[in-house]
Amino acid sequence: MEHTDGIAEEKNFIQTIKHKYLDARHHCWPYVAGRPDDCQKLGFSDDGEPTGTASKPMITQLLASHIGEITVVVVRYFGGIKLGTGGLVRAYGNSVQHALNLLNNQ
Repeated sequence: MEHTDGIAEEKNFIQTIKHKYLDARHHCWPYVAGRPDDCQKLGFSDDGEPTGTASKPMITQLLASHIGEITVVVVRYFGGIKLGTGGLVRAYGNSVQHALNLLNNQ
């Protein structure tokens, strides 16, 4: 998770994480590039996960936090156990929720 000022900075952060964790199977991300109520400045990617199982729960958590100018990248390695769609939704949503809790407790 990182404070990012604008779409170009957000895309740069996402690429930095992808290069740092090249061997990961998925690099899923949402970003809010301005005020959290400005839907024209949102972006997200499931990066190969089933549609909506990663990006939807992650962007939902970000929007509920009312924080803008923020990007989150969740890096996932496949460990041999299939989580199913419900498990993926919980895993990705909980990851962002956990990161936001850590941010709020600083």
